[in-house]
Parts: sequence; C-alpha cells; structure tokens
Amino acid sequence: MTTEDSNPPSTHHLDTDGARLAYDVRGPLPTADGLPPLLMVGQPMDASGFAALAAHFPDRTVVTYDPRGLGRSTRTDGRVDHDPLVQADDLHALIGALGAGPVEMFASSGGAITSLALVARHPDDVTTLVPHEPPLLALLPDADAALRARAGVTEAYEKNGWGAGLAAFIAMTSWQGELTEAYFAQPAPDPAAFGLPADDDGSRDDPLLSDRSWAVSDHRPDVAALKAAPTRIVCGVAEESGDTLTGRTTAAVARLLGQEPTVFPSHHGGFTDESSGYPGQPEVFAVKLRAVLEAAR
Repeated sequence: MTTEDSNPPSTHHLDTDGARLAYDVRGPLPTADGLPPLLMVGQPMDASGFAALAAHFPDRTVVTYDPRGLGRSTRTDGRVDHDPLVQADDLHALIGALGAGPVEMFASSGGAITSLALVARHPDDVTTLVPHEPPLLALLPDADAALRARAGVTEAYEKNGWGAGLAAFIAMTSWQGELTEAYFAQPAPDPAAFGLPADDDGSRDDPLLSDRSWAVSDHRPDVAALKAAPTRIVCGVAEESGDTLTGRTTAAVARLLGQEPTVFPSHHGGFTDESSGYPGQPEVFAVKLRAVLEAAR
C-alpha cells in the first residue's frame, strides 16, 4: 500500500541559468511552526521518490524538486550530463526563491553529493544536512576498482540495454567489501535473475546507467569548506548496506568529517513505499529522520 498524503503538494516552477525547475511545496511558506522548510533532494531520482517520506511529515513544510533534466524539470543549456556543482547552484536558487531562510535538508544518493557541494559553496543555505549514502567513489581505498566497475555497468548498458545495465548495477552495489578481482571474474549477471527484461529497447539515455552522471560519483567534497560551514552535517547510512559500495562511501565521508555514520532503517532507498518497486520502511525511516533533525537543532 502506498502512503496517503494528507498534505498534498502545490507545484511551482523556477527559471535558473539553463534550466526550468519544477518543485513541490507541502505546507505554508513562511512555515507555520517556525521551523525551517524541510527540503528533500535526490539524484537521479526526482521528487516523486520522496512522496512516501514527505507524507510522514504532515506538520512540516516539505519541499521536493526535480533536478534539471529529470522528471518535470527541463534544461536549455544544451547539456545532457549531470554535474553536482551545477545542481548545487540550482538548489541555492531554489532555496532563495522559497523566501523562508535556510532549510533543513535530507538528501539521498546522488542528491546527497549535490547537497554536500551546496553546503561547501553556499554554507548559509542549510541549517542541518542529512546526506544519506552519497556514492563518493573517489573516497574509497579501492577507488580505481570502483571506477572500473562503474564503467562495466555502463558498458553492459551500452551493449545490451537497460535490463543488462541494471543487473550489472545491482551486482556492483550489492557486492560486500572491496571490489577485488573476484568481483570482475564473475560472469555477467542475468537480468532475469532480478526480474528485469532482457529485451533492449534501444534507448541509451538512462541517467543512472549511462555516463551522464559520472561527474556526480566522481565528485570530491571540499572537506575544509564543509567543516568551516555553520551547517550541522549528519551522515546517514542504511542498516542493510553493510560493506556495500554506498555503505563504504558513507563511512569514508563521515570519517573525513570526524564522525561516525548515523544508522537509518532499511536499505539505500529505505524511505520509499511499494510504488518504488523496492519498498523500504518509510514510517520508521521518518521517525528516525525526525529524531536526527530534532537532535541537531
């Protein structure tokens, strides 16, 4: 069952340099409770992925958005790649357009990387940031192997289409520990084993499987700027991740910031419901997120 939203969103648009961003606001601006707006950010996921989580904050003003070139947000810059620095400036413009001062932010996956870039570039935009499982491959001790594995995912996608690419992505992101030669010696995973189609529809523009988002996972956070910022940063890791790729990248960035990761329920997308195809536990995830935000104030 999907989660019923008792605080339905109103949709707005913002023109930034090279893009027209679609964003949704649940609740009043300025906020009714005196708290900052709660901004939820993903990449390559768009705003729809946060519907279940947002529904568990009916007392808060929650803002979600589609990054440029994804979902309902269009771009006029002639580019197809996804750059966390460009997206960070989009978020800066969006926060300014809300007119409610700095925000609290929950950011997932590639969105967590963008959020770290935002805080480094615009440190007064965010009071508390919870970056959840940012896939910062360059921070790993086996970074070269991680980049090789990522290239293998893209190669599988380019050769055989979406099902083959996603099967390779699942194999990469579910591997426990460093990506050794044992990982690369495996046969190519069968899409059918994951319930994925083997047919190739011919498209090659998927932001997750193509090279269009490589700049996101290539990003190196400005640790000095993050430590100097007034923003309270709480790195979140999924309890089910263990020593998988994103579990290890989260631990790496947390160490650089002088902290231990805060454990959240479920998996990498644990805030989603059945509509995601891989549901997590959005209700208990929201309880944890609420507690983390309250403790950081």
